[in-house]
Amino acid sequence: MSVTPPADVLTVAPEEPVAALQEVSKRLGKTAALTRFSLQLRGGEVTALLGPNGAGKTTAVRLLIGLLAPDQGRVEVLGRDPRNSTARMAIGAMLQVARAPDMLTVREHIELFRSYYPRPLETTAILDRTGLLPIMHRRFGTLSGGQKQRLLFALAICGDPRLVCLDEPTVGLDIQARRQVWAHIRALAAAGKAVLLTTHYLEEADALAHRIALIERGRLVRLGTPTEIKRAVAARRIRCRTQVSDAVLRGLPTVTSLERHGEDAVIFAHDPQAVLRQLLPLDAALSDLEVGAASLEDAFLTLIHAD
Repeated sequence: MSVTPPADVLTVAPEEPVAALQEVSKRLGKTAALTRFSLQLRGGEVTALLGPNGAGKTTAVRLLIGLLAPDQGRVEVLGRDPRNSTARMAIGAMLQVARAPDMLTVREHIELFRSYYPRPLETTAILDRTGLLPIMHRRFGTLSGGQKQRLLFALAICGDPRLVCLDEPTVGLDIQARRQVWAHIRALAAAGKAVLLTTHYLEEADALAHRIALIERGRLVRLGTPTEIKRAVAARRIRCRTQVSDAVLRGLPTVTSLERHGEDAVIFAHDPQAVLRQLLPLDAALSDLEVGAASLEDAFLTLIHAD
């Protein structure tokens, strides 16, 4: 026997995206914030949107949560305009710049946000899931920066949303608190949510994202898994401590670029074996040698620069 969902419940077939921007252009004043930008967000995935400041990341988030309308193109959440009241019930957001009333307690904030949704998560479940249970009676104004970030994250998931947009969710957090938020984000994806993450911490994107979208000047530069993005940089990385001059290092075979950090050199080359065959006889004291693939940071800098 099939069961028809209530009229105010939005559903989506497993193969369809939970949300999408399709050929979207948006100007903010005289600035082209997005230009024919397309991106699909699928359930069960974390998609990291990466780019330099002013690239259009926040504009994309604001379009998805219905705070802005596109000048051209389409923005959809579960097949509807995100400004539609029913679609909004399927969206949770944590914005980088956000405030909450200082006099309300943690629990009061959560119960207030729960009241906005027809089928919210239970208060205790939210508090426990985000580690806020021990401080639920504290007022927002007395919380530390990390505790405030955790509460803002909790508010984003109060309605048990299908789409969760997290704009710099771990900014200002210490390492332990950041890893706790990472665990929450992974749990959202495991529960079938579509998660859009913007972050300046490339290690965070590498650790969490199923797919990475690189954006610069409002345009999509590259889309792929973290591994695919890193493979787009053909050169491999050689890190070592050497007294050999930069001029000599740059002249070694297949070297594409060089970075110097004190006595440490970071060499990028298409054929690291050829580099090492010539470098080792030049420096008998060479030490701390590491050879590996390019990092996400290397790929980010190369691909953004190339665009």
